[in-house]
Amino acid sequence: MRRASSRLLSHLLQPPTKTSYYILYRDSTTHFSCLAAATTTVTTNDRSLSHKSHSHLNSCSKTPSFLPSRPKTSQNLNTLVDPNGQNVSKMSSRQRKIKERSQIEEAFESAESADDMLEAFKDMEASFDERELGLACLKMGLKLDQEGEDPEKALSFAQRALKIMDDNQNNSNKSSLPLAMTLQLLGSASYSLNRFNDSLGYLNRAHRVLSKIEQEGSCSANDIRPVLHAVQFELYNTKTAMGRREEAIGNLRKSLEIKEMTLEEDSRELGKANRDVAEAYVAVLNFKEALPFCLKAMEIHKTQLGHNSVEVAHDRRLLGVIYTGLEEHEKALEQNQLSQRVLKNWGRSSDLLRAEIDAANMQIALGRYDEAINTLKAVVQQTDKESEDRALIFISMAKALCNQEKFADSKRCLEISCGILDKKESSSPLNVAEAFMEISMQYETMNEFETAISLLKRTMAMLEKLPQEQHSVGSVSARIGWLLLLTGKVEEAIPYLEDAAERLKESFGSKHFGVGYVYNNLGAAYLELERPQSAAQVFAYAKDIMDVSLGPHHADSIEACQNLSKAYAAMGSYPLAINFQEKVVEAWEGHGPSAQDELKEAIRVLEQLKSKARGSSSESLMKALPLPRESEGLSGRNLKSHVSFKESYSSRPVDCCSASSPCISV
Repeated sequence: MRRASSRLLSHLLQPPTKTSYYILYRDSTTHFSCLAAATTTVTTNDRSLSHKSHSHLNSCSKTPSFLPSRPKTSQNLNTLVDPNGQNVSKMSSRQRKIKERSQIEEAFESAESADDMLEAFKDMEASFDERELGLACLKMGLKLDQEGEDPEKALSFAQRALKIMDDNQNNSNKSSLPLAMTLQLLGSASYSLNRFNDSLGYLNRAHRVLSKIEQEGSCSANDIRPVLHAVQFELYNTKTAMGRREEAIGNLRKSLEIKEMTLEEDSRELGKANRDVAEAYVAVLNFKEALPFCLKAMEIHKTQLGHNSVEVAHDRRLLGVIYTGLEEHEKALEQNQLSQRVLKNWGRSSDLLRAEIDAANMQIALGRYDEAINTLKAVVQQTDKESEDRALIFISMAKALCNQEKFADSKRCLEISCGILDKKESSSPLNVAEAFMEISMQYETMNEFETAISLLKRTMAMLEKLPQEQHSVGSVSARIGWLLLLTGKVEEAIPYLEDAAERLKESFGSKHFGVGYVYNNLGAAYLELERPQSAAQVFAYAKDIMDVSLGPHHADSIEACQNLSKAYAAMGSYPLAINFQEKVVEAWEGHGPSAQDELKEAIRVLEQLKSKARGSSSESLMKALPLPRESEGLSGRNLKSHVSFKESYSSRPVDCCSASSPCISV
């Protein structure tokens, strides 16, 4: 998705037109009808005189400043003629100064490259007061940000513009559109420099300024929307980079809503924007929410471009991913095949190759292992020996062979893939990290846990260097913690699980199901270390999350309730343990005949808890009474035998990446 600041520059460089106003961003053709009337209040009469011909551009302010570009003049300053035919050489010094300033401004506004603009800006600095340079600084910063080569310089111009505009706003006590644009530019430049907290602060302030402008009515909604869209889009980028992905999607959806109010109903731009939202939901594994946006994108692209367009092919490929996530593999394969046909017709060999790999993975999901292997054997012939695509093909081949329990062949494929990926780590760290995560899961399936953990630790080290992948760091940390727990390294597992819980909460929100699975595993670790109070606390968190994200009758929600009962039992709090176990029994009863085995086990545990509770009550009662004589047949040793519970009700780790609870991934 293209950066937003570069799309705002044209508002300062071109005059407004009715035909181009409604095209937002993508080709940098958006314009403001009011931006020529800027916040940089110019108080001199000379400045006002030089722009009387632009009085129609005053919908936001009656004090115009730097205006849209005027045609360059080839006349020398000393031979310029005023409107009355008077030679400049005969003008007064005051009139000559007006002409000089006008020519300097004209040179700046008509400059096309950043270097030309910088040269013209130096001349402006010598002729204009600092308070008159606000919009020029903004335009200079936007140009530099658009080119993206020097974000530090773009930031410095934006900071200078902000100081001028803040001073002017303090004098006028009014908000302005260029001020909001300046704050958006500061957010964009800060984002480019990985200063995400600074970026978020500037963008939030820009949003407040725009809200105030709307309340004041100083600009029309049509003038505000392009800037508001840019702010929402940058908020999405920044929050995503900070790991706040669920929250970021809210900003992306708002930017889509603004486009829907501005563009034609079946605009291609709207089709792409809907696909962007679908991709964002796929990134957080929310396939159900992604589906309608992807379908809408495809319908728009069909209407505008036809069924056999490349854009429709891309939509179908994404739709295949979504259906795979929804475990509707036949639908996924159908969309993939339709996409392949179009890509083949258009000669898009690279896209076609990836689509064929996707198809093989779908065939594996459907259990068609031989078919998948044949697909991959055909595709591998089209790749270079050291290409990333070849590495991906061998990973998929290993998966198919592993499912056929051909573990030796599967390991050889994984070794080939790792050999290729080792050489790509510096140039494509994210792609390599994603591949290593997949490879580690293959080794895990073959019970090669040490190899899997080693690969995940290497992956985590790579991802920690990428600011925008902190959510993936949380996912990998959760996986490492679970594998350590599974292999009995409980104390080593706990810091990984605790770190994962915090990272995933920041990235996906505190009620995401992935956070619930991590808490389940963390509770199991605490219980294993005989810390039942800590276990009960995190199991309670897990149950609350599962109930919200999956529903109270989902199998994983029931298991969270079971774990909570287990923790209270370990604490000796049998009434609470029984209460939660009764909820487990009730939940399994609601599943009908398909859950008879689970129901029988839940009832058995419930009866066991009730028995332990009776024994605990008897012990408490006997402690309050005088000790019986041995002839009465009771001893302290016999009483103690009733309180041992751990042997018959031991804990087990919960797999946060099982088939019913997929691991959070990139």
